[in-house]
This record gives sequence, C-alpha cells and structure tokens, in this order.
Amino acid sequence: MTRRAIDGERGSATVEFALVIPIVLLLLVALVEVAVVARVQIELLGAARQGARVAATNPDPAVAVDAVHEALSEGLTASVIVTVERPAVVGREAVVRLSLRHYLAAVLFGGVPVDLSARSVMRVEL
Repeated sequence: MTRRAIDGERGSATVEFALVIPIVLLLLVALVEVAVVARVQIELLGAARQGARVAATNPDPAVAVDAVHEALSEGLTASVIVTVERPAVVGREAVVRLSLRHYLAAVLFGGVPVDLSARSVMRVEL
C-alpha cells in the first residue's frame, strides 16, 4: 500500500469504534435489565408460593400476607400488592396474587414501567 492510502484510513477505526460503542452499551444495559426483571419475577413467584402455603393452613389472611413479605427482599416489600382469597371450606383453593410495578432503566430514562405479577394456588387443609 502506498503512504497516501494508509493516511486516508487512519481515522476510520476511531470513527467505527465511536459508532459501535453506544450500541454495545445499549445492548449491555438491556441485558442487565432483562436479568433484573427475571430475578424480580422469580422472587415474586416464590413469595406467592410461600403465601399460598401459609394460606392453605392458616385461616387468617394477614398471616399469609406476612409470609409473603418475609419471602421478599426489602426493596420489593414496600411496593408489592398482595391479595389473599382463602375460603373456609377444606379442599377449596386458597389463592395468593402479587402485583408490582417495576421500572426499567430508571437511571437512564427516568423509568419505563413494567407490571409484574405472580399467582399461586393451594388447597385449604385446615
């Protein structure tokens, strides 16, 4: 190659890097957000299951709500909405529902709301 061809391509790598790095960073942030949403959803499912276990064996719905709050991390406890349906008839279904409004990319865009929910059902034992 001639000296003139090398001089003409000197800044192209810098320009390509400057164009690619924002896309890579955006993909990295999206990947982290997906992982966070998946973790929160799994935590909600586990808490709903724990609440349904307690609701199936205890007639007081407040005890099931307390069990849900104990199963959740501190950051989620304040913002989750818990509903418990527990019939008094043995063999019927006790249902625990959780709902939560989670905000994606709160640092970058002020938060995009995503509604997450979980539901667990168990048969009343006592």
